[in-house]
Amino acid sequence: MPEQLPDVRFLTVAEVAAIMRVSKMTVYRLVHAGDLPAIRFGRSYRVPESAVTAALQKPIADAG
Repeated sequence: MPEQLPDVRFLTVAEVAAIMRVSKMTVYRLVHAGDLPAIRFGRSYRVPESAVTAALQKPIADAG
């Protein structure tokens, strides 16, 4: 019997950018900085939907 894989939904960089309302370049920066986990498929990245949800719920640092 095959192992059950967790039900993880992966989003493209463009989808993440639309959800977070930032540019695709900002998403790439977050991925490269390690602030947003992603998996690389060939030349493109996929971000787990749960990571996007977690990033949006994280408090934003005070820039003052």
